[in-house]
Amino acid sequence: MSTVPMTARSPYVSDVPADLALAAWNEARAAAGCPPRVEVIRVGVAEAVGRVTAQPVWARRSSPAFDSAAMDGIAVRADDTVGAAETTPVVLAPDRFEVVDTGDPLPAGYDAVVMRENVHRTADGAAELRAAVAPYQHVRSIGEDISAAELLLPEGHRLRAVDVAACAAAGVTELDVRRAPLVVVVPTGDEIRPIGTDLAPGEIADTNSLMLAAQAREIGCAARVSDIVRDDPAEIGAALRAAAAEADLVVLIAGSSAGRDDYTAQVVAEAGTLAVHGVAVRPGHPVVLGTVAGRPATPVLGAPGYPVSAALTFDIFAAPMLAGLEGAAPAERPSTSARLARKLPSAIGMDDWVRVRLGRVRGEVVATPLPRGAGVLTSLVRADGLLTVPSGVEGHHAGERVRVELLRGPGEIDRTMVVIGSHDLVLDLAASRLRAADPLITLASSNVGSLGGLVALRDGLCHLAGSHLLDPATGEYTLPYLDRLLGPDADVAVVRLVHREQGLIVAPGNPLGVRGIEDLTRPGLRYVNRQRGAGTRVLLDQQLAELGVDPAAVSGYSREEHTHLAVAAAVAAGRVDAGLGILAAARAFGLDFVPVAQEPYDLVVRTDALSDPLTAPLWELLDRADFRAAVEALGGYSCAETGRRVR
Repeated sequence: MSTVPMTARSPYVSDVPADLALAAWNEARAAAGCPPRVEVIRVGVAEAVGRVTAQPVWARRSSPAFDSAAMDGIAVRADDTVGAAETTPVVLAPDRFEVVDTGDPLPAGYDAVVMRENVHRTADGAAELRAAVAPYQHVRSIGEDISAAELLLPEGHRLRAVDVAACAAAGVTELDVRRAPLVVVVPTGDEIRPIGTDLAPGEIADTNSLMLAAQAREIGCAARVSDIVRDDPAEIGAALRAAAAEADLVVLIAGSSAGRDDYTAQVVAEAGTLAVHGVAVRPGHPVVLGTVAGRPATPVLGAPGYPVSAALTFDIFAAPMLAGLEGAAPAERPSTSARLARKLPSAIGMDDWVRVRLGRVRGEVVATPLPRGAGVLTSLVRADGLLTVPSGVEGHHAGERVRVELLRGPGEIDRTMVVIGSHDLVLDLAASRLRAADPLITLASSNVGSLGGLVALRDGLCHLAGSHLLDPATGEYTLPYLDRLLGPDADVAVVRLVHREQGLIVAPGNPLGVRGIEDLTRPGLRYVNRQRGAGTRVLLDQQLAELGVDPAAVSGYSREEHTHLAVAAAVAAGRVDAGLGILAAARAFGLDFVPVAQEPYDLVVRTDALSDPLTAPLWELLDRADFRAAVEALGGYSCAETGRRVR
């Protein structure tokens, strides 16, 4: 058995600030002899879009190349039109004008064009003018757009469709550009399997390679993915060197931390230079930056295995480096100011990159943080924006203003309905149906519990709050809390979404014979709870109180999940034996269900939102018979009161 310390096999993960890490990588690449730019190639203008100019582009001819008509009408001498007006028309003989269409060369001897709508042709072929023109009015002069020998585009310009059109107009048919950098992605790990493989327990589909190669292509690079490499230092080293021989950047996936099978830092150090191992960013801390020796040397990025970390480290480190290889500036996203929908804690010492959902509520953009786990791939899918909590800040409070980089356009954000509160599958179904009916509509729901939703509505941080909050004292749902949180005179409406069945979600066949809440105190039974403020947790507390059971007697009472589906997933995985949730979630995972209660689930809105064009499609959807049928088909739902205003 080896006695080599872990740190010798996988160097210690440090906390280098991101800007210093990037600078260290730049210095290491220069010292190793990595090319500062990719080669220049010549391409036709039709193939140049997306490439970066390697030389200034000069116009070879003027555009237009001659004086031309800018309007349909007649070419005239401006002096002949003096005084022409509706009440005092001027008549020109047939030999004093010529008919022209837009783009026609201006005939010799003429210096202006009268628009067709200001010309009346007489029976004898004369032209009666009802408007005067000045010299060169409605005429495009030679070189008006582009003059020969003019600088058309500078070096380092990423070419767009309009740029190549301008080049063609200026007589430039070929361009010197930087070739597309090649990124080779090398996935590693004994547990990694190709996409499409039937996965056994403990195996993971190689989605990171797909994602990282696509990220490279999105910024204009070529990309290739190698075969999956086992967790063996020799095999990883060989794959790294083979990739470096053809690539402008190698992205080595996983193995960048300090675990038992994490060899990336060691392999990079042996293959060339290890510049950085560990950056003060979250997620993405155990990133590796270095070079692979060769003629020339090749940069290498060791990306963490978690998908959110991998995507983020590509954006922070690979994207600007690859832009530099083309001699271009890195792409910058637009940003906006937003109010946080809920508290956002953050650890001191690391830049914390947080993905958020965005919507405009009462005239202000609101940002709702998405789940932050490094493995939560759906946070990448659902994100509308990205905010950074700097390393010296402990986080932000709800309602605080933050700066957010936009991942979607402002128009899309303005058409987003923000729903905060209790989780329910009906909201997910509604979001899908609304988008299918109108691609411009987004319903974005964030699961923070019923109480959190009502607080967000009170503070102007959402359009709708989803609530099924039971008041143990009165047995009523939601309404008593409105009076307490928003005041008895608050201008809010409550619209019934559904009635739904809550119960204990258990393994198929209910092997432990769970009969109800009273069984949660049985020795050895493992329970998973919902988060504080969730209506489902309030229901459990009420049920326990009625039975005279101390919550501390429930093993797992403090273990929390934020959605019904997460509770069902925990049961399905065998991590717990039971959790309180809705029947639809149990069905989604093929689990059994022990009914506990039927409850209403409501949408709480400001009264003016009932007539807001933004929310109108939702109210229309709730009235549709096909939507109600789809809801009830999920199981455990009744739509008998769906859409009814209960307050």
